[in-house]
Amino acid sequence: MKNKPYIIGITGGSGSGKTFFLNCFLKHFTPAEVCLVSQDDYYIPVGEMTAEENKLYNFDLPETIDNQHFLHDIRSILKGENVYKKEYKFNKKNAETKVLEIKPAPILIIEGLFILHFAEIAGLLNLKIFVEADDEMALQRRINRDLTERGYPEPDVRYKWDNHVLPAFQSFLLPYKNNADRIIANNVDKADHLIEAAKNISDELRAILKEAQS
Repeated sequence: MKNKPYIIGITGGSGSGKTFFLNCFLKHFTPAEVCLVSQDDYYIPVGEMTAEENKLYNFDLPETIDNQHFLHDIRSILKGENVYKKEYKFNKKNAETKVLEIKPAPILIIEGLFILHFAEIAGLLNLKIFVEADDEMALQRRINRDLTERGYPEPDVRYKWDNHVLPAFQSFLLPYKNNADRIIANNVDKADHLIEAAKNISDELRAILKEAQS
């Protein structure tokens, strides 16, 4: 571990709270200590869509991800190389596209829906974290997010939930839940338990890294 990062995988269904947990976890480290590779930035570009096209297109399938590019960039970071990647904008026409610079660090976080489904990526992980929520709670969070952040009408959000999100969760996430090292349930509105879980895991990780470096 003196020569390679400690690799953490964070996954969970849409609306589970995995992004909030991730942000809580990152607060315990400096940018020099941790780097992040997000599956969301590896969607295969589909170009601009109409509202109806966007509603019908299923983003919740593994084949919508450029898995080889995703894996290539992870391996580049493990070799100590910087990675440059365009941020994916989810059909936001007027959003500024940023170029992300991902610098190697002692801790590498890989997050996304399919990181346990992609066997080569799952095999790299030292710690697998699965954040979960009950279906109704997750749906309400998804509705709130898509209405405010992406401007999707609620009927479209519910269509995607029933036809894309839930079937994908059952096929490509749930089968790997028991492979996780930590399962974090997030079924309440208050986030105290996620904040505490992030602190506890970060404290454990610091102890592991300190021991490895001694």
